[in-house]
Amino acid sequence: MAALTNAKGDTLTCYPIACGVNRNLVNGGVSYKDWAHTAKLYGQSFIEGQKAYGFDFAIGLMDLSVMAGDLGAGVRFDKENTPFVDRTLVKTLEDYEKFKVPDIKKGRSAVILEGTKIFCDTLKTQVITAGFLEGPLLALSQSAGAERLFMDMFTNPSAVHKALKVMTEYDVEMVKGFAKTGCAGLCWDYLWGNYSCLGDKEYDEFEGCKKYAGDLNALTGKEGMAVAIHNCADLPHLDTQVKKFKPAIYSMAYYPLIPGSPSAKEVIENGYADNCLMAGQIDPQLFIRASAEKITQVTKDLCQEVKTALCKKGLGSRYCIASGCEVPPDVHTKKENIKAVVDATRKYGVVDW
Repeated sequence: MAALTNAKGDTLTCYPIACGVNRNLVNGGVSYKDWAHTAKLYGQSFIEGQKAYGFDFAIGLMDLSVMAGDLGAGVRFDKENTPFVDRTLVKTLEDYEKFKVPDIKKGRSAVILEGTKIFCDTLKTQVITAGFLEGPLLALSQSAGAERLFMDMFTNPSAVHKALKVMTEYDVEMVKGFAKTGCAGLCWDYLWGNYSCLGDKEYDEFEGCKKYAGDLNALTGKEGMAVAIHNCADLPHLDTQVKKFKPAIYSMAYYPLIPGSPSAKEVIENGYADNCLMAGQIDPQLFIRASAEKITQVTKDLCQEVKTALCKKGLGSRYCIASGCEVPPDVHTKKENIKAVVDATRKYGVVDW
C-alpha cells in the first residue's frame, strides 16, 4: 500500500509475473490445457505460487486467447506451452458483424472468473489481488488475426468498429463478473497502445477513446476495483495509458536493442511514476536461460537503478520489480530463478533514502 500511495515503504515491491508456470506446483504438475479449463486448478496454482515465492501481488493472467476462444476462434493447446489462436474468425468484412457476446458462465471465461474467486478468497488478506482481462482491441486482434485487422482498420474502419462494440460489451460483462470475485483490482491488457503498431490518433480511435477503454476503466472503478494495466510492447503509449488512463499500477517491458524503448530510469525521470506504481522490466527469458546468480545480479542492478531515480525525483517506493512479460510457463523455467528475484528485491530493494 505504501508503494501504491507513494509513501516510503520498507522495500520495493516485487512481482515476477509467474502465472501459468505455477501449474507445476499443483498436484505434482498439470498440463496447460487442464489448468486453463479447470477453475480449481487455475485458482489453486496462484495460491501455491504465493506459498512458494512470497509475491506482493497475485494477478490472474491465464493467456491472451481466452476471449477469442469463447467467441468461436480455434485455439491450439500444446501440453506445456501457452495456447494460441490457430483459426481466426474473420475471412470477409461481413464477418466483423457476426460477433456475438458469449455466455460468460460458460467456456474459459467462466473458468477464469471462478478461478479468480478461488485465489482471491484465500489471498486477499495477504497480498493485492487482481483479475486479468484483454482489452477490446486485443480481443479482436486475436479473433480476427492481427495482420488482417490492422489492414481493415485503415481501409474499412466502420466494420472494425462494429466488432469492437461487441468486444467492449463482452468486456463489460466480464468486468461485472470480476467484481463478484472479490479481487481488489482488474488488470487490463491494452497491448496495441504502442508506437510500433499505432500512432496516438489511431490508438485513440480504436481503443483509447471514451467509448472503449475510457468507459471500461470507469466501469472498473465503479464496480469497486482498481484499474491496473499491463503492456509488454516495446514502445508503449505511456502518456495515454499512464497519464490519461490513471491506473493504480502499470506493468511494462524494456527492449534495450530498440531505440526509444524506455528504461526504468527513464520512466521514473520522465514523471510516469509520479502518476502510479510502475512495474517492470526484467527480461522473461532469464527465468529459463540465466543462472540464479545471474538473475540475482540483474535484479540487484535494477533495484539500484530504480532507487537512485526515485530518490532524485523525491518519490517513495513507487516501483515494482517485475518481469516485463509473463514468466515463461515452460517446463524448463527455473523455479529457483523466480525465488531469486523475490529474495534479491527484499535484500537490495530496501528503501533507504
